[in-house]
Amino acid sequence: MNPLRSTPWNAVRALLALLASLAVLIPSAVLLGGSAHAAAPPAGSATRYTMTAFTYGSETDMYVYDSPDGTTFNLVKGPAYTPPSGLVRDPSIMKHTDGYYYVTYTSGWNTDQIGFARSTDRQNWTFLGNITLGLSGIGNAWAPEWFVDPGDGSVNIIVSLHLNSEASGVFHPYKVTATDSALSAWSTPVALSGISDSHIDTTVVKVGSIYHAFLKSTSTKSIDFASSSSLTGPWTNTRTNNIVDYDGEGPVLVQLDNGAWRMYWESYQVHKAFYTDSYDTFQTWTTPTELPGVSGTIKHFTVIKETVPGGVTLPLNTTRSLQSANYPDRYVRFRSDSLGYVDQVTSSSDTVTKQSATFAAVPGLADANCYSFRAADGRYLRHYAFRARLDTDAGTTTFAKDATFCARPGTTAGTVRLESYNFPGRYLRHRAFELWLDQYEDSDTFRADSSFQAITPWA
Repeated sequence: MNPLRSTPWNAVRALLALLASLAVLIPSAVLLGGSAHAAAPPAGSATRYTMTAFTYGSETDMYVYDSPDGTTFNLVKGPAYTPPSGLVRDPSIMKHTDGYYYVTYTSGWNTDQIGFARSTDRQNWTFLGNITLGLSGIGNAWAPEWFVDPGDGSVNIIVSLHLNSEASGVFHPYKVTATDSALSAWSTPVALSGISDSHIDTTVVKVGSIYHAFLKSTSTKSIDFASSSSLTGPWTNTRTNNIVDYDGEGPVLVQLDNGAWRMYWESYQVHKAFYTDSYDTFQTWTTPTELPGVSGTIKHFTVIKETVPGGVTLPLNTTRSLQSANYPDRYVRFRSDSLGYVDQVTSSSDTVTKQSATFAAVPGLADANCYSFRAADGRYLRHYAFRARLDTDAGTTTFAKDATFCARPGTTAGTVRLESYNFPGRYLRHRAFELWLDQYEDSDTFRADSSFQAITPWA
């Protein structure tokens, strides 16, 4: 039974609130564990996540989306690519060293080929032909996924193959490797040994010297993990992610700017897309969250991350006031209870009110490419139990992360949204004119409530 359907919503909210209150008390060193840290891009550049997907409406059209934060995906072009014949299921995107974006995809239900196309701009694609997999007896070649080995730079495709000699429904992950830099020739498929027959949709990432595979179990409907010191194995099954009720498939992983690993997947059972984050190299995961905006539309997608020119910035080490985008007579300020609000401030307001609505944007305490906001008395804007407040710097890693926010584009030109550094996908927003750290919602109201403009300071 699906817990999203069977559990009373009030109970779910109460449980999530409890987990949130506990999460802020966990030391950041515990949360981060052994994850390799990935810093946010410097000023003048920005992180961009690109998603390729097919949809519940069409398995012959590929759609392209992108996002500044890995949570808020918007359509770039759809359909962006339709092959001359066959399917474009499970499209996996990769940017190669030649500057082109490449996709590989399931080109048919019963074939020994996978599709292949490329693009310079992610919007206009050229069909390069189908790659014939040089292994006799292939009945199905499904769910190809790019894997570029960070060790030797080899370009690989991990594909799930069913051989005609095997029982129905039996699939194995295989890797095929480009034998030239133009990606015009490919090796014979080699099995990833040690992974059981009941797995499909394999994604591989490498952390340090260890390869990690994430696969759908066709028997238990879970997403299982395996590890190996070699891409071809032997692989050892290590654990199962406890998301069986989602019937998760098509797992794909991206490392976020704060070092966490985000896993996306599609729920075959409820026809929705979800994500979950790990801060300790795949040992534990956050509560699954539905991917806003595109969930219910996209199927078996892939996400890549790159650094591109642009992004939004705030003036550093100068005082500013943060004006609400949708209530321009109101500004972020902190009252005598040290809690954050969006209050009215005017030229006739007293000095204390004006000072409480004035901050210095300084390099982020946890990441200098993000921002922290310091009040005149030296205290910092931070979140605690997801409520915005002013506190004295405790000198801890936890405080530094709680007080660091990364700038994302706001709802209108000149505005900015401030994403939590240690809770990606949560933004500072006003709710009933109180300042909270809320999960992103795909609504005009949320986008406006979480957008601010840095203007000439009141004090």
